[in-house]
Amino acid sequence: MGERNGSELPKFTINRTWRKTRASVFTASVAAGPLAATPYDLRHAAVSTWLNGGVPSTDVAEWAGHSVEILHKIYAKCLDGGTEILRQRVQAAFGHRPAQNLRTYLA
Repeated sequence: MGERNGSELPKFTINRTWRKTRASVFTASVAAGPLAATPYDLRHAAVSTWLNGGVPSTDVAEWAGHSVEILHKIYAKCLDGGTEILRQRVQAAFGHRPAQNLRTYLA
């Protein structure tokens, strides 16, 4: 028997079903690549999307079943590109006018 997840299905069964399903829904070229190679990849994509979408780390950690410390350790590399928007939000909180192109992010 394969490794069990408590009262859930054996991991072998989950992974075998995932491989079959993935092969049936992806084109051959996509299936040959790394996209969603394992069910865990979907979890990683969801957590990364939540963080980059601006969901607070405390909420993402709770949803993912992590502590905030572990969440940041694992996902810090995906937290990228939002620094300027955050600076503008801080400036707006102090009453400074935001740059014209960032107004939609501050509303």
